[in-house]
Amino acid sequence: MEKRMRRADKVLKSMEYALDEWDMMNSDLKALNKYLGSEDWKADMKADEAGLLPDNLRRGVLSEDGIWNLLVDQRVLMQRLFEMIKNEQK
Repeated sequence: MEKRMRRADKVLKSMEYALDEWDMMNSDLKALNKYLGSEDWKADMKADEAGLLPDNLRRGVLSEDGIWNLLVDQRVLMQRLFEMIKNEQK
């Protein structure tokens, strides 16, 4: 039982930290969602295609799949959390 208590304490603290991080990161996801497909995103894509961006600049946000996959991952995790909460209430 002591092992279980220590493991639960460790996981709960990790979860609290993760939820704090999630809360801070959520505004980033909202901004990325708004950016995807926007005029700014299209202008950035054109600049990249024209060779105007530095070669060493990371371009993950210019791939539609990169942002889209993050948004899908967010939805999947949220659904998982909701299901866990729903099952706890049974």
